Amino acid sequence: MDHQIKTLDNGLRMVAVDTETFPSFTALVLVGAGSRYENKINNGVAHFFEHMVFKGSKKYPTVLELSTLLDSMGSEHNAFTSKDHTGYWIKAPTKHFSICIDILSEMVLHPLLKEEEINREKGVIIEEINMYEDQPQYKVWDLFEGLLYSDNPLGFDTLGRKETVSQFTRETFTEYMSRFYSPKNTVVVIAGGLSSNIKNIKKTQYRVSRPPHPKGAQAIDSKQVFSSSYTSIIENKFGTWKNNKTESYSKYKHEQTKKNILVYTKKYEQAHMVLGYRGLSRNNPNKYTQTILMAILGGGMSSRLFYEVRERRGLCYYIQSGAETFAETGYLFTRAGLTVNIDKINEAIKVIIEEHQKIASGKLSDKEFNKAKDMIKGRFILSLEDSNDLASFFGRQLLLENKLEEPEKRLEKIDRVTREQVVKLAEKMFLPDKFSLALVGPFKSEQIKI
Repeated sequence: MDHQIKTLDNGLRMVAVDTETFPSFTALVLVGAGSRYENKINNGVAHFFEHMVFKGSKKYPTVLELSTLLDSMGSEHNAFTSKDHTGYWIKAPTKHFSICIDILSEMVLHPLLKEEEINREKGVIIEEINMYEDQPQYKVWDLFEGLLYSDNPLGFDTLGRKETVSQFTRETFTEYMSRFYSPKNTVVVIAGGLSSNIKNIKKTQYRVSRPPHPKGAQAIDSKQVFSSSYTSIIENKFGTWKNNKTESYSKYKHEQTKKNILVYTKKYEQAHMVLGYRGLSRNNPNKYTQTILMAILGGGMSSRLFYEVRERRGLCYYIQSGAETFAETGYLFTRAGLTVNIDKINEAIKVIIEEHQKIASGKLSDKEFNKAKDMIKGRFILSLEDSNDLASFFGRQLLLENKLEEPEKRLEKIDRVTREQVVKLAEKMFLPDKFSLALVGPFKSEQIKI
């Protein structure tokens, strides 16, 4: 697949990825702002603002008007807030490209932020916070990250706290926009069957065809598609956006020196835990080694932990391992839903730690190692079939790493990882006295035996 990058005069970066397939696409606007840019007073503002852009803009002043228009196109649309970026997206047939870009630009650049809507949405977000409080598999994530990054906004709940979001006013959001919403801090990605819609986007004499061309026909490559058609629409909507000086975040520098254990005592029908170690940053060249390591541990139904904890011992319903990366830090995790029996929970934790240590001691076969690599590559390739995932793959790289890596390059880097590198990284990361554990369930901290 081809992709093209263009930067507008105001610094906004655009990426177009043409799959030359179905006449559908995803438009994604990514802004470099999230909960790690917050403080104790405005915790939750990034997520709250994400909600508010759907509450009306200058051109589409009501929620119903905006949602009716989006539904009438048969589109899918949503938004998300993470620690370090926020995204707004619409997935629709390519014939609706112009109106989708218009809607996204209105939402992000011209939200009305009416006080009555803000006050109404406070109740919605507080109920969202309540919902996650009642879902222990999500609650335990917030507890784990708070335990890991207790002295830094990386440990803040992305949703915020009831006492903070209930105090937000219109000024809270306008001030937030002025600090972080700027074209130089934004990437717009369009991905999907772009060339299939070139005649609808720009009425020209060109014909879309595949070589060999019929006599008189002219092929339109992705450069022409991007530069002559789609760019003008995006530039028309985002090109007049003025730059503000955006702020940075508080970097995380803490070094863990001991085990951290947190038990959140509450009666649930199932216990949930996250056990993790300090990991690599987003730009670390060994991050693909880390991906393979965690896939070996808990990346599928044939992984070590799934087999040892669930299949052999029946101690859990789900168990999964993975990694989260940020600009300067990261973490490795294993999450599980466990039976509410403290003896079995202690057994599960013991088995999980033992499996980590086995790899660190070199107990890893070539067969197991190669299986994990093939699984990662296969799942990555399948993910790129969806224009949402494709847009995210390119957009997140450009926004967070200021570079683009072709899918083929990522596959090559995974292939170059050796078994010895995985073992060496496990030995470095899986330090027996430097892990963190968060557990929710009807237990006390002293009942955990590690």
